[in-house]
Amino acid sequence: MTEKRPKKKRVVWGITGSGDRIRETAAVMKEMRRKYDDEVEIRVYISKAGDQVVKYYKLFPELEEEFDKIWVEANANAPFLAGQVQMGRFELILIAPATSNTVAKISLRIADTMLTNAAIMSQKVMLPLYIMPSDFQEGEVVTTLPDGRDLTLVIRKEDVEHVKRLAAMEGVTMLERPEDIPKIFERHFG
Repeated sequence: MTEKRPKKKRVVWGITGSGDRIRETAAVMKEMRRKYDDEVEIRVYISKAGDQVVKYYKLFPELEEEFDKIWVEANANAPFLAGQVQMGRFELILIAPATSNTVAKISLRIADTMLTNAAIMSQKVMLPLYIMPSDFQEGEVVTTLPDGRDLTLVIRKEDVEHVKRLAAMEGVTMLERPEDIPKIFERHFG
């Protein structure tokens, strides 16, 4: 008689249209996939804008090679991620990096994309939601363009207000940088 392997727990990794720290985030997520491969399945869900950014940064082949399950948004309900969240198929949702647009929509309860719809549903069913916003705090930040050059951006108070509003919501944890991601996996799968 063969021994049945325990079913892997599932994690949603949502990628939006932010290129800020996308390479670093992908590197950490690959590390998490390897470290927790026996017990966790990381499913990658990419927004329409995220699809453009992932291709712009030439990360799509790398993601396809590393992760078994990758979906790209067709509309707010395709793939039907919110339905899977509602049915309890995941242990947590991680959206990293998250654009200021995604953060604002979730904070204002606008569920018009696959990832905002799933994030808002996660709050309704008390599924842990982790978000790494690209616009974490006011001031200048330096990000890296696909060609390796630096780009200085000015983060506005209006964007940070949405981060603070979302951070105050029950069941939501904001992450400042990709290096915070391993703590999530340790907490849930340690």
